[in-house]
Amino acid sequence: MKRNAKTALLTLSSLIVAGGVLLAQQIGDVPAITTHMSEADIESGRVSFQDVVRHGEKLFNAVFNRLDGQGRPGTTADGQPRPPGQPGMLRTTGPDAHSCASCHNRPRAGGGGDFASNVFVSVESTNPSRESINPEVVNERMTVSLFGSGPIEALALEMTRELQAIRIAAINQAFLSARNVPAHLVAKGIDFGDIVAHQDGTVDAAGVRGVSPDLVIRPFHQNGAAVSLRQFTNEGMNQHMGIQSQELFGIDTDPDGDGVTNELTVGDMTAISLFQAQLGTPGRFLPTDPVKRRAADDGERLFNSIGCATCHAPAMKLQRPVFTEANPFNPEWKIPFAVSKPVGFDMTKNGELPRLEPTPDGGAIVRAYTDLKRHSLCDAADSFFCNEKVAQPGIPTSTFLTRKLWDIGSSAAFGHRGDLSTITEAIEHHAGEGRPSLTNYLKLSPYERAEIVEFLKTLQILPRD
Repeated sequence: MKRNAKTALLTLSSLIVAGGVLLAQQIGDVPAITTHMSEADIESGRVSFQDVVRHGEKLFNAVFNRLDGQGRPGTTADGQPRPPGQPGMLRTTGPDAHSCASCHNRPRAGGGGDFASNVFVSVESTNPSRESINPEVVNERMTVSLFGSGPIEALALEMTRELQAIRIAAINQAFLSARNVPAHLVAKGIDFGDIVAHQDGTVDAAGVRGVSPDLVIRPFHQNGAAVSLRQFTNEGMNQHMGIQSQELFGIDTDPDGDGVTNELTVGDMTAISLFQAQLGTPGRFLPTDPVKRRAADDGERLFNSIGCATCHAPAMKLQRPVFTEANPFNPEWKIPFAVSKPVGFDMTKNGELPRLEPTPDGGAIVRAYTDLKRHSLCDAADSFFCNEKVAQPGIPTSTFLTRKLWDIGSSAAFGHRGDLSTITEAIEHHAGEGRPSLTNYLKLSPYERAEIVEFLKTLQILPRD
């Protein structure tokens, strides 16, 4: 029997919905998610922000099972027929988890993971060789933390709009002047190279650096492949859990042949995106020991002086600290305008504590220690961070987003694969574009290097509230 999940969130916890029939205290095997949220109820305000977030948290922590539609017995991650005999769950091609929190769990739900919970990406092919973990056929990455993701997505959106405004101005000038017009791309003080606008409206993007030619900042996945939490979650639910959303696959469809339709409603996706967006903002945990405190203070000064802050920008300013769902740069799915009325919240006033630091002019400071730009950290002398061989569309395999350092003190594994056990190791493998800073770092005394590490250890995911 197929279960239809198109139902509003119920307030009576003793009631569940299964197969369209209202049941009381169902026993035996039951779905992990027995009620689903209506997007219309969210947009109309019939469901409070707090209740939406609570539902999103429930979805994030849910241990999905076959009754929820977990698994995709009939298809691979890209919707192609599943090869005969392939296991129902497989680490390299997925489904590879039953819950978001099974991988995003350090130091608590929403955080990162360990090497044991590494994920495999670019594995949509039906080629049986994808059962291998050889880097020639699959990319392996450590799960990263989602704390502070709301500010990060909002920051990326403002940067995208700044870059695209420069492009539009150059195109208009080229048209009016009937000549080629060069333009320098800078957003939030970060240099993204150059474009040349032509009078016919086309743009030469050969000089663009650190962002795709469309000038859309994609702040999710380690190499910057996803625009938003919503895209990240829609695709991740299908890849890792085998749970298909309405907006990605259509209403009342069963694309993976598991006998369950509407596994995640549009409202569910809004709820889980808002839950992730409102997770607490990472901050500083300052040591009480005076020696360590002094070392951390000196380490911060050294971090800035040797050039680390060039890419790991300590802070950027949000003009408007409001997270809005859905992101206007999301890909077009089966339901391209699933969210007809954007919903959101002020990140300085709502959501989990600690929140963003407001500024007097109505903005906010995002202290994420990143420039949200792709860089290559490899060269002939050290290719450690060139560990991927399978290219994702439009992204060179050698480039990754500058790692957000505002939670690095809560990590116990480092590098894209989580195969480094100390901060020092991660620093010492900075080659390529990171080589100048590494050269300066290596000129420091061993104690000064330790001071930088002590500073980085203070950047943490803080206790809830």
